[in-house]
Amino acid sequence: MFFFNIYGKLRRSLFGSCLWNQTWQPAGLVGALKNLLLSGKMASNVEAPDRWYLALLGFAEHFRTSSPPKIRLCVHCLQAVFQFKPPQRIEARTHLQLGSVLYHHTKNSELARSHLEKAWYISQQLPQFEDVKFEAASILSELFCQQNLVDSAKPLLRKAIQISQQTPYWHCRLLFQLAQLHTLEKDLVSACDLLGVGAEYARVVGSEYTRALFLLSKGMLLLMERKLGEVHPLLTLCGTIVENWQGNPIQKESLRVFFLVLQVTHYLDAGQVKSVKPCLKQLQQCIQTISTLQDDEILPTNPADLFHWLPKEHMCVLVYLVTVMHSMQAGYLEKAQKYTDKALMQLEKLKMLDCSPILSTFQVILLEHIIMCRLVTGHKATALQEISQVCQLCQQSPRLFTNHAAQLHTLLGLYCISVNCMDNAEAQFTTALQLTTHQELWTYIVTNLASVYIREGNRHQELYNLLERINPDHNFPVSSHCLRAAAFYIRGLLSFFQGRYNEAKRFLRETLKMSNAEDLNRLTACSLVLLGHIFYVLGNHRESNNMVVPAMQLASKIPDMSVQLWSSALLKDLNKALGNGMDAHEAAQMHQNFSQQLLQDHIAACSLPEHNLISWTDGPPPVQIQAQNGPTTSLASLL
Repeated sequence: MFFFNIYGKLRRSLFGSCLWNQTWQPAGLVGALKNLLLSGKMASNVEAPDRWYLALLGFAEHFRTSSPPKIRLCVHCLQAVFQFKPPQRIEARTHLQLGSVLYHHTKNSELARSHLEKAWYISQQLPQFEDVKFEAASILSELFCQQNLVDSAKPLLRKAIQISQQTPYWHCRLLFQLAQLHTLEKDLVSACDLLGVGAEYARVVGSEYTRALFLLSKGMLLLMERKLGEVHPLLTLCGTIVENWQGNPIQKESLRVFFLVLQVTHYLDAGQVKSVKPCLKQLQQCIQTISTLQDDEILPTNPADLFHWLPKEHMCVLVYLVTVMHSMQAGYLEKAQKYTDKALMQLEKLKMLDCSPILSTFQVILLEHIIMCRLVTGHKATALQEISQVCQLCQQSPRLFTNHAAQLHTLLGLYCISVNCMDNAEAQFTTALQLTTHQELWTYIVTNLASVYIREGNRHQELYNLLERINPDHNFPVSSHCLRAAAFYIRGLLSFFQGRYNEAKRFLRETLKMSNAEDLNRLTACSLVLLGHIFYVLGNHRESNNMVVPAMQLASKIPDMSVQLWSSALLKDLNKALGNGMDAHEAAQMHQNFSQQLLQDHIAACSLPEHNLISWTDGPPPVQIQAQNGPTTSLASLL
């Protein structure tokens, strides 16, 4: 979770936040430089006490920007500064520079910590030395967090915040940083409190722009906490601030993107796929506007405005991502595939130049959605390989795995259902339930686990226990329109298998009513084909045909391979019963084609070494996956 970036700070040279790689102890270079500098070979208009320092900085910057960079010599130059017993200001700044280098580009965290602590200690004794003082505190707190010393980072940030109130830029930046730290610890209440403090401070110092950033960040956390009663007035206020603020066009449009992303994700979390369309369209138009605006190097006049939410390239990926989320929920899977391909291509380009962790988060979320699409469209082997790709990304980042472990096991559970490995599906869903505290994800997992118990047919008590917890008629655990509609479908499916057809029809008609209201095409198709099956069993062939034909049309549009297979089987039998020989033959041919496609994909998926992931239920993702002999389930049992 990233609340902000520092506006206009990414091109700072040697003496802001330095970007170098490694450090060695200075050797002969120090003496050579010292002799050169003391010989007086410097510009005559430079004061003598500054000559050696400026020369060392010049050498260091030259080595840093060489192609390829000469990092060893650069670091020697910085370390050589201490040979001259510099004044405290120079000493503190040099400690900060070395600490930054060591932190960002080496594994020598203890030495980095030592330099940063010295910079922080010395700078506190010096008047009007805010940049060094607060940058040292900021980087040192990051280092503490990297070392899992959060209890050391928090008081450091609190003290820096306390003494930075006369420095608007640093006060806001440190508030954002501490709020982000609380967010990563899942302490959203403390994070929201800090963001509220930041919003009020920004208002006092006359920065409506940064006030909006603080409030939008708070709104993001309130959405995560599902405090919808507080979200709505906050977003209304944010909308007013954003529209009234006059300033840098890119900053204004980035605020609008932030605001609209929150609105769109709020609608999608609520399963309101149709209602979100106007906001999503505004968001897409907004990102097109940003892409046409030219970046300028003019910094804002108010120091508190020196922030922006995300680089515009990251915002483009984010808009692709929410478009994929919408297309997936609505059942426009080809559109989801199109935007996923665009987003992943953009991400690959960005990751060659930018190591920001948020890019890996975007990549994982995109893959999670496209995997679900693959399972629906009958591309299980590709889905399995993409699940393995998510595992690899999570191996590279423990935090990424912590945040996505439940989703990863859920995806494996869905894959297991698709290849009829029901025991493994149950194990994966059970693991996922243990790993998540997210109420919507919990409900989604329980709904799918209930479908596993229904198919197994002998888990009655476990099934009823689950259904009581996702009763769509009474105390449904979440406000999601989509999940509630899915819960009605699960009830209808169970009633169908139990032969209680009138009850099944009631549940399925409720599903249809809800899915039609919000354009939930997959649920509509599933409900129609199941209703058609019920009417076929009851001997009402005309009514069955009226359900199955639109189900087939909708499933072809999505496309949903399982519903197409089911519909074609019903159409074959229906047309036989109605005496339509040619239509029955055509439906039989379609059913045969779908069966062959599914069989080939089934065999391909189960033959992959990644198929063994279905047995993984504990700990981090396995590093190596051993191949197995072949598929363990038959297509006959799958169908």
